[in-house]
Amino acid sequence: MLHNIISTEAITKRRFWINEIQKLSGHFGNDSDHLEKELKKEIKKFGIASLIDHLRLCGNIPECYGHDTSEEKLYSKYTDIILSLSYKAIGLNSLTLKERADAADVEAFATHYSFVADAKAFRLSRTAKNQKDFKVQAMDTWKRGKPYAMIVCPVHQLPNASSQIYQQATTRNVCIFTYSHLALLLAYSETGGTNKAQQLLEKIFQTVSALNPSKSAVDYWLAINKTILSFSGNTETLWEVEKAAAMEAVATAKEEALSFLAQERERIMRMTRHEALKDLMKAHKIDSRIKTVQAISDNGLFAIQ
Repeated sequence: MLHNIISTEAITKRRFWINEIQKLSGHFGNDSDHLEKELKKEIKKFGIASLIDHLRLCGNIPECYGHDTSEEKLYSKYTDIILSLSYKAIGLNSLTLKERADAADVEAFATHYSFVADAKAFRLSRTAKNQKDFKVQAMDTWKRGKPYAMIVCPVHQLPNASSQIYQQATTRNVCIFTYSHLALLLAYSETGGTNKAQQLLEKIFQTVSALNPSKSAVDYWLAINKTILSFSGNTETLWEVEKAAAMEAVATAKEEALSFLAQERERIMRMTRHEALKDLMKAHKIDSRIKTVQAISDNGLFAIQ
């Protein structure tokens, strides 16, 4: 049995990037450019193994980031950058797009095919997720002439029974993929070569295209997994590694989240009444909402004659 696929160094590196994103947050455009530059440096120095470490752990938004904050937005950009760098690692040309609305976040180009892609990350503490969170239908419209689209998600956050997202994916030719499967693809590019990895990726896209529309998670993932395992004798060993890594990643993410939440509980319990009230006001954004209300004035439209 495999043990300790995810090293302590990988976990330490994740903590470093969580802190870096917190430090950087301010001007989104400059921050995302700096983040991409530094991540490229790291991957160049430590290679594909470092990129695989990111893929195994990046699907979980840190609980220490507030909802709809600059940190959370920059973390989303971080996952897009990791996605783009992963495609580059298997020999594709890829870029992260600056525009945020009405477009996919990543584009990738192989010799014979191209596609758009989007990285998804979720908080472990978030309960219900619905089909709109995955944006399958939107990805179809964002292909803009490209034959394929891919949405990459943390494997443990995907529905494992029946879901509308699989019917949408198989109807609209959008590949739902996971960070674990992508990590396997990167590992395979090292043993089988980048050309073979690109061929396997195209084969995965073609498999999704050939599926009959269905809500069944089992039918969908059986087809994807069989395509990967039957492609080469090398993939089975890599499969076992990523299967174990996926389980370790969940345990690591849970420990990270629970540690933060325990610290938050202790911080709150140690607050004075004044500190607690101040924190509550901040949480509800009272001062900011007051300023917004105060800024409203008659816009003069009714007086136009």
